[in-house]
Amino acid sequence: MAISYKDSGVDLDSYAEAMGRIPALLQRTQSARVMPLNGGFAGLFRLFGEGHSYRDPVLVSGSDGVGTKLKVAILARCYDTVGTDLVAMCVNDCLCLGAEPLFFLDYLALPKDDPDLVASLVQGVSDGCVEAGAALLGGETAIMPDLYSPGEFDMAGFCVAVVERDEIIDGNQIQDGDVLIGIPSNGFHSNGYSLVRKVVFDHAGLSVDSEVAELGATVGEVLLKPTRIYSKLVSELLGDKELKPQVTGIAHITGGGLDENVSRILPNGLELNVDRSAWTVPPVFDWLQKLGDVDTEEMFRVFNMGIGLSLLVRPEAVDAVLKKLRDAGDDAKVIGQVSRSTGT
Repeated sequence: MAISYKDSGVDLDSYAEAMGRIPALLQRTQSARVMPLNGGFAGLFRLFGEGHSYRDPVLVSGSDGVGTKLKVAILARCYDTVGTDLVAMCVNDCLCLGAEPLFFLDYLALPKDDPDLVASLVQGVSDGCVEAGAALLGGETAIMPDLYSPGEFDMAGFCVAVVERDEIIDGNQIQDGDVLIGIPSNGFHSNGYSLVRKVVFDHAGLSVDSEVAELGATVGEVLLKPTRIYSKLVSELLGDKELKPQVTGIAHITGGGLDENVSRILPNGLELNVDRSAWTVPPVFDWLQKLGDVDTEEMFRVFNMGIGLSLLVRPEAVDAVLKKLRDAGDDAKVIGQVSRSTGT
């Protein structure tokens, strides 16, 4: 008897059904800068035109995944939020260079064709792209039954952004006395989930349906809250021509916490002094710490602890930057300062 592709675990009819649901999810994210290309093998995006011009544009790219947060999504059978996490992790990194997100592409890997799962995952990506102001230009869905066990999947993505060469914010202008402003996160975002799962499921024996009374939500709802996307806030701040030159550094607070993520952009001879008493750590972190008896220093090293993005600004501009952020509805706070390293 003849062997078909379906016999090996790949159903082309189901694959076609899944692909048929995606165009509408792409279309809702796209602007006039996306060039139509029916049946093409790649996507087209116009850098110039449609009201956009540049003097010396530099393309900025960022790539990431969602990590083991996907394991929680699988347990909860909730798949329409992790796509937003995927966009956030890539876009927020690009924002740290002062760049404007242009477009995004995703990669999904599954053990079998599953149109409903694919549609849910891409729905989350599409939602994230709308929030980030980036066009979902395309992507890839790979069916690999020999690499992924039933019920598992993985996803990755990358963002392309643009910034004028002489307006790149790379930390080189940071100096002694610059002030650290913290912009809140909305939870764990997409970092430290191996520790989160160890504490919540293995140590405490909770399930995704367990109620967390002090947080007013289930475990699944708490752990699957999508990563905050900071595009609109950063765009509004850097759109102020007077304030933009006063911003000397931007750091996305992911694994490694505040100290490691901000320190990586500091010039030699400078160090960061963070005042942990300057903000209130959100209850979700206190809940996890108590649940697993996790050391405080470990918490600050693994998680964002309530600060998802941080800005370094000139001291004389702090009040104006804070006002700009707060007028946009953000509860930003001064949480530290840069100083010369001891002995320098």
